[in-house]
Amino acid sequence: MELRELRTFSTVARTRSVSKGAEVLGIGQPTATVHIKKLEDELGRKLFDRFKRPIQLTLAGSSLARLVGPLLEEIDGLIEKTSSSEQEGPVSLASTYDIIPHALLSVVRNFRDLYPHVHLRIRSATRTEVLDMVGDGEVDMGIVPGPEKSVGLDFQGIFRYERVLITPLDHPLLNMDLSSIDQIASWPLILMGPRTSTRTMLEQAFRQKGVPYEVVMELDSMEIIKHYVAMGMGISVGPRLAIYPEDHQELGIIGLTNLLPIEQAGIITLRKKTLSDPAKNFISVLFSVLADN
Repeated sequence: MELRELRTFSTVARTRSVSKGAEVLGIGQPTATVHIKKLEDELGRKLFDRFKRPIQLTLAGSSLARLVGPLLEEIDGLIEKTSSSEQEGPVSLASTYDIIPHALLSVVRNFRDLYPHVHLRIRSATRTEVLDMVGDGEVDMGIVPGPEKSVGLDFQGIFRYERVLITPLDHPLLNMDLSSIDQIASWPLILMGPRTSTRTMLEQAFRQKGVPYEVVMELDSMEIIKHYVAMGMGISVGPRLAIYPEDHQELGIIGLTNLLPIEQAGIITLRKKTLSDPAKNFISVLFSVLADN
């Protein structure tokens, strides 16, 4: 006994016509006839008296109609609720500490304007932790700097991730030809915490050159780091995406593409994971807002 057969029976019983019932359901009359015949064969009872026009329910048909009607209403309600729940999310994602307050902020703002009823759940973590959360299925997606080739994960590049040197306005490095990582290592550094992407890359560069360096402050926010740099507490290296036009009034900004590689930041998803429609919509907005032209 299949749901489509019960739905056909209920509709024909309501319209008292196989042809009208088929029209309501958007199926052919022969198909509707087959559905009813299969149901009658399975129940071992005739459900309609076809010798009268309009066709009439038999006693067995009347009993079944009373049972099937409320059942189909419950199923239709369940389908509607499930569809509504699907469209409202939640969408869960994780990203690094530098992307969330900067690049991701504009994405969320646009997404909320387009899909105000979808629930977003956002977690901040290091790049490695984001990959683990995606791999374990804890979140629908991750947004991280740098390409990823882990087994079981898919990476789609979206935007350039470039590092810049951040200094006070009167800093001597602003007047130099910045040609070696040694020049940065010789100054007090204000960086984000260990295992963050930019710090990891910078410290690897220092170690490869064998140069000493000193991290005088570790902070979790590039916005706070910029304030301390402006006060003259040290210099920093961070993503260009954290720099806004107004920052140039208090900070010196120098691109480091000649010293540190430009990466492609993008989205990480678990291979073969079925994403909900809201999650797919979020990815679409992500590309529309952040994708490089």
